[in-house]
Amino acid sequence: MTTTTSVMTVSFPRISARVRILLWLLVVMAVALGAVAITVRSLLQRDVDHRIGQLLTQETGEFANFVPQGVDPDTGGRFDTADKLLRVYLQRQYADPDEELLGLTGRPSDRPGVIRQRRELPQDIALWQDNASLTRIHASPDSFGTLDRPQGELRWAKVAIEPSTGEQPGAFVVAFHPERERAVADKTFWTLLALSGVALLMTTGIGWAVAGRILAPVRIVRTTAAELTEQDLTRRIPVEGRDDIAALAETFNAMLDRLERAFAAQRVFVDDAGHELRTPITIVRGHLELMGDDPADREETVRLVTDELDRMSRIVEDLLLLAGAERPDFVRPEPVQLAELTADVFVKVRTLGDREWQLDGVADLEVRLDPQRMTQAMVQLAQNAVQHTVPGQRIRIGSRAEAGRDGTDRVELYVADHGPGIPPEDAEVIFERFRRGTSRRGTRTSGAGLGLAIVKAIAEGHHGRVELRPTEGGGATFVLTLETDS
Repeated sequence: MTTTTSVMTVSFPRISARVRILLWLLVVMAVALGAVAITVRSLLQRDVDHRIGQLLTQETGEFANFVPQGVDPDTGGRFDTADKLLRVYLQRQYADPDEELLGLTGRPSDRPGVIRQRRELPQDIALWQDNASLTRIHASPDSFGTLDRPQGELRWAKVAIEPSTGEQPGAFVVAFHPERERAVADKTFWTLLALSGVALLMTTGIGWAVAGRILAPVRIVRTTAAELTEQDLTRRIPVEGRDDIAALAETFNAMLDRLERAFAAQRVFVDDAGHELRTPITIVRGHLELMGDDPADREETVRLVTDELDRMSRIVEDLLLLAGAERPDFVRPEPVQLAELTADVFVKVRTLGDREWQLDGVADLEVRLDPQRMTQAMVQLAQNAVQHTVPGQRIRIGSRAEAGRDGTDRVELYVADHGPGIPPEDAEVIFERFRRGTSRRGTRTSGAGLGLAIVKAIAEGHHGRVELRPTEGGGATFVLTLETDS
């Protein structure tokens, strides 16, 4: 006996692109408008809290100033009782609509006596009639606080009055009822929500009409776009007429222009990444290949290699965020012995190429700088020197202390080579991003011209500068100049 099982296929109606576009538009609009309304409400509530805090601080500050400076109008001298001080002060003050200015007399452990201004407040929220809350405020050791009462939240501030000998103590209290101002913020929030609902309805109608017009020429564009490939982004859709199809074709062509530039920028980025990461990789490889069996040598090599690996990670971030080099944490200055930093740089760069490396001089002083960033800049300059010299040529590394013409002390770290030098017309542009000058001074490299731009950014991050100077006898000298604290 054969059993046949039939499977029922349920087909759902296909949702058109027009409807999907409209639904996504409405979802995004709803989220955006809701976020705006919630953000506005939060900002308004924060402003209310900030204003209340300022008001409490101002009122208590004014009273604190009045206590030592106030004059009793009856005696012409200092106030001899807290009660008289509070009554005179409250008679001269004008409170906001939601604010209460009160005077409390008696010991904090007892039920306080209340001195208040003659003004109208709703009886159900007035603090001067809430003996339990007054007792809690009077007994509190804090100067500021918040009470959650059945009548609503209450923000308060207090200034205690030190009593004279034999007199009862007292306190000046500022109380603020924020419910009405919070209600204004809530009303604004609901008004924004209502307006957002109206905006969504309008968006629905407009979006439906616009989506229909936009999608009409899509088939023509799709047919032409299908002939485009990632390898060939130079083709463009022919533009004919001045109707919607022509406008869409122009827009699509503009998008292709952006895509072409994006792919070109991506290739440049890959080239830059290789250019920037090649130097630390060479240093790590060179030290590992030269590492001997001596424990001290191995320990020093491990330290240098670890330092270079850390710097490689920062180089990747710099390539992605070079435009944000002005951020505060771009450099992290710390006290550094300049002689030790110069010697470390010299040890690291010796593996960059077969050159006559010379430690020209070191400045024996302590300066504040970012050692990893400064190492990155010096190694980059040394790599530049290797690229533009031939084996056996001398490259000098050094640091020195200088006195500026304006009397400001400064330090200079420099890399000097004896290569072909840099033409004057190139000296003006070599520090710009993605610029390598109008001519090369040595063997052509695959770098995109970010190296000296990074050096410049590091120097400026230390509030210094990088300069190009001629080397005596021919060549180029790059100098990092940093101001030092006197």
